[in-house]
Amino acid sequence: MRFLIIVRSVPEFEAATQPVPSEALLAAMTDYHAQLAQAGVLLDANGLKPSRDGWRIRYHGGQRTVVDGPFTETKELIAGYTLIQVRSRAEALEWARRFPNPVGEGRDAEIEVRPLYEPEDFGPSPAAERLRALPTLQD
Repeated sequence: MRFLIIVRSVPEFEAATQPVPSEALLAAMTDYHAQLAQAGVLLDANGLKPSRDGWRIRYHGGQRTVVDGPFTETKELIAGYTLIQVRSRAEALEWARRFPNPVGEGRDAEIEVRPLYEPEDFGPSPAAERLRALPTLQD
């Protein structure tokens, strides 16, 4: 089972001109991800640049429109992620509970954990069979 640990953005992340977390936070994140790697459950992890460096594709009335960042509502933005593969939801919950506070200890923050769809979630169908046949990062 794969789970995505999503780090929600905060105004400070969006305002940052360079990724300079405190030394303590950087050490905590590095240690946490090293533990995930040592346990063999880490698939990927990274921080995202501020929304001003990105864009959205908006679908409306059969048309696609590109909307450049920045995006003002930080509650809806993602600042980073960690992708893990574990045996159960309970194991994912245990790892998520150990995730360092992404804005530093003593401050309010939120992470979100969501399971990823797996090919077997789609049942038998020609499209699901093609999905199962696609190469993955583990291949």
